[in-house]
Amino acid sequence: MKKRKVILFSVPFIFVLLGLPVLLYSCATVGIEKVQYAVLEKDRAIEVREYKPYLVAETRVDSDFKDAGDVAFRRLFNYISGANQTKESIAMTAPVEQQAASEKIAMTAPVTQQASGDKYAVSFVMPAKYTLDTLPAPTDEAVAIKEIPGYKAAVIRYSGTWSQKRYEAKKALLEDYMKENGLTAAGEPIWARYDPPFQLWFLRRNEVVIPIE
Repeated sequence: MKKRKVILFSVPFIFVLLGLPVLLYSCATVGIEKVQYAVLEKDRAIEVREYKPYLVAETRVDSDFKDAGDVAFRRLFNYISGANQTKESIAMTAPVEQQAASEKIAMTAPVTQQASGDKYAVSFVMPAKYTLDTLPAPTDEAVAIKEIPGYKAAVIRYSGTWSQKRYEAKKALLEDYMKENGLTAAGEPIWARYDPPFQLWFLRRNEVVIPIE
């Protein structure tokens, strides 16, 4: 299984560069589609989950841990906002025509980031209604569509700030739980964030996700 790390975005970048689209995204997060999983075990804030396969739009960024999400967000947001090609074949006419059109794709959660050598692979999870055959192709060559296989993971959920210090503290708690319960990691921890960066800190949904064998 691929190793993943996850982060999101800094507040100044999103406000300055995205403005109203991100504000609308913030208002829509209550009903936003989430990645699908089943809870196998639960112990307070910690769960053992089984994730179903899902598709992502991914872009690779040559940046540091803190800034990678900011750099990648614009590319991915452009893709789901219409920077894609939907090729529609129209039969039973003369001549047969092929039409390229843009399609808006709903935002989903969480956004993931995977360490890849000196770069980070930042991904948006795609809505479950799409398949590899039906998801529109990106017009930006820096964006790729990938399928993530199903996997099991130990997860700790928490609210609050996005500081790396808080993330490390929660990860340590999850690793202690795994050790006590005989769970073996099968990949690098994932930092999953479900809300835009200007969401009130005490209302944010954050998770540390560690794939397990």
